[in-house]
Amino acid sequence: MAEENKRNEELEKDVPEVEVDSQTTEDVVETTAEVKATSTDEETVETKVEENPLAELEAKNDALEDQVLRLQAEIANMKRTNAKDRQDLAKYRSQKLATSMLEVVDNLERALQSETNSDDAKALKKGVEMVLSQLQNAFESENIKVIDPMGEKFDPNFHQAVSVMEAEEGQDSDVVINVLQKGYLLHERVIRPAMVIVSQ
Repeated sequence: MAEENKRNEELEKDVPEVEVDSQTTEDVVETTAEVKATSTDEETVETKVEENPLAELEAKNDALEDQVLRLQAEIANMKRTNAKDRQDLAKYRSQKLATSMLEVVDNLERALQSETNSDDAKALKKGVEMVLSQLQNAFESENIKVIDPMGEKFDPNFHQAVSVMEAEEGQDSDVVINVLQKGYLLHERVIRPAMVIVSQ
């Protein structure tokens, strides 16, 4: 018995004493907290990963809806443009023919300005007047109007000034004092501006 006690005492002497440092305890507590926090973060990441597919699908759906709306707006614009083009085509369908007939009208009007003495010449002039009247009626039916700006203020949108002259006493400047060639409108479109002389 005495020998056992003696052996235990020797064993206790051989075992080194472990000092528990307060700093070490705090480190252990912090490490444990970090492990817990990391575990929580991993769970959050896993949750986000699980939610990402739904968010991605929603984003794709929103993008597709936006694309559909843009395409619908583009199609609507194309329809409006095509409708306007068709209207303009119908509205100005006679422009080419009218432009080619303007010289004919000019020549007929010049023929009527010539003096006639004989009965035959007068009869011929009467026939020219009838032809010109028919052409003018055809122009009116197609909404083709004459631009005859004698005495009006010069407007570069409708008139083409080929010359200028000094204004006479009491006469305003920038006024049409002579029309060399009448102009024509098809609806609101100028198919030929009036050739004029303007005062200055």
